[in-house]
Amino acid sequence: MPVEVVMPKFGLTMQEGTIQRWFKAEGERIEAGQPLFEVETEKVLYEVEVPTGGWVAKLLYPAEATVPCAQVVAVIAVEGEDPVAVAARYASHAVAHKFADAHRAAPGREVAAPAADRIVATPAARKLAKEHHIDLAALRGSGPGGRITREDVEAALVAASMRTAEPLRGMRKAIAERMWKSLQSAAQLTITTEADVTTLVERREHLKAQFAVTFTDLIVEAVAGALREHPRLRVTSEGDAIQRHDDINIGIAVALDEGLIVPVIAKADQKPLQQIAEESRSLAERARAGTLGIDAVSGGNFTITNLGMYGVDAFTPIIHQPQVAILGVGRIVQKPAVHEGRVAIRSMMTLSLTFDHRIVDGAPAAAFLGDVVRRLGSSIAT
Repeated sequence: MPVEVVMPKFGLTMQEGTIQRWFKAEGERIEAGQPLFEVETEKVLYEVEVPTGGWVAKLLYPAEATVPCAQVVAVIAVEGEDPVAVAARYASHAVAHKFADAHRAAPGREVAAPAADRIVATPAARKLAKEHHIDLAALRGSGPGGRITREDVEAALVAASMRTAEPLRGMRKAIAERMWKSLQSAAQLTITTEADVTTLVERREHLKAQFAVTFTDLIVEAVAGALREHPRLRVTSEGDAIQRHDDINIGIAVALDEGLIVPVIAKADQKPLQQIAEESRSLAERARAGTLGIDAVSGGNFTITNLGMYGVDAFTPIIHQPQVAILGVGRIVQKPAVHEGRVAIRSMMTLSLTFDHRIVDGAPAAAFLGDVVRRLGSSIAT
């Protein structure tokens, strides 16, 4: 019997995926293990392979279609089957794409076409059409005798704006939905503090002679150490259930042209700084190249997002669910500060911790943030 290829589900939160392209056309031969199509989720681009060889009998969706998970998207005719007959059986399941007319008459209203040699329109319609360079001859009037009304011109303007609008889709659509859901389903609270990172700046300058290291790498190291002492901040939440995690898996937000992706450094507290730096750099490069696998963006239980390189001091990051906390990092600024009882020019950084107040109270969240500040201010990681 034919093999149905479905839209896969990558992770518990994925609800749909967008078909970016088909690698095979209907009627083409495909071997087991070959990719049939590329799907875009909020996290990655992923090539979906077929489990069985045969002929591509029917593609049920066009490229760029967004399809719910587990929905059949294609059918493979296996050895001994007639691809044409299989395609015919699934023809009724194919997705039909219809485009509405730019303007339709109101339901139940009989509309007569205006005379060919003259355009009948109300003064308000003529005035509005002239202001917006609308050709009245291209419109169908909904008024008595086919008269073009102001509402007809307004409908044409709306239709024109819809033709030029770019709908949310793929990664951008998924991010929009998840950010909205995160804010709607969690009691999110953000606390901020300043960290004296003068020693951190000096430490990075010293380490740069040994290997490439960024401030984000140093922050990952400090946060991993703090999460060891504050396990409540590394839980995940699904509905009314809280999942505790032994491993400390830290996600690092990476900006892409089309959105944001969060690759994960697994067991970050068990890795030396140099390994964190190398892994972080590799993940960021693969994220921008679009070559991250699903494993590289799964399993995180805490996220760091750094906007310091964009000149941002402080902001309110949104929790990357099902995690319960996220740390926002601002830029490093030299300014006067009290150090050892004296005013001196110090390198200061603002940290913003957003947490789900349903799961974490203010006191333990503040204690965790204070621990991160202490670690960043130390000459070595502790």
